Amino acid sequence: MAMREIRTIPDPVLRTPCAEITEIDDRVRALVEDLLQTVDDEGRAGLAANQIGVSLRAFSWNIDDEIGYVLNPRIVELSEDEYQDGEEGCLSVPGLWYPTTRAWYARVEGIDLDRKKVVVEGTELMARCLQHETDHLDGMLYLDRLERSVRKKAMRALRDQL
Repeated sequence: MAMREIRTIPDPVLRTPCAEITEIDDRVRALVEDLLQTVDDEGRAGLAANQIGVSLRAFSWNIDDEIGYVLNPRIVELSEDEYQDGEEGCLSVPGLWYPTTRAWYARVEGIDLDRKKVVVEGTELMARCLQHETDHLDGMLYLDRLERSVRKKAMRALRDQL
């Protein structure tokens, strides 16, 4: 297991949709161990594989003292009439936090290392995490979901950082 370096914008791996995991081998097992160890640090809620440079569909989470992972996650349900607005940040976009609208509830389905079905669901912070990490695996950043005026401000701040 290893604590992995977090890739930051403008690294192209963050904008590349991740591939499905088709074979559970030692490489995937090591990836899961690295995701779990790297997310287990203060202030970290979630971590997608591409954030540590691996373009495979996997992420880990660290919410309310629960750490877990899911392979090949897909969002299968979002609350359609309940939303949450709150400041959102990202390990790959350090130091920038902006109000981001997300569904209040989210449900993700995937598999574990034994190919058993995994269902992860939650509200508030867990729902935000599930949506945020799944976006990463699709090559999206939370900045892409910002309202136009806020996104413009965020991109200006990002350019000033780089």
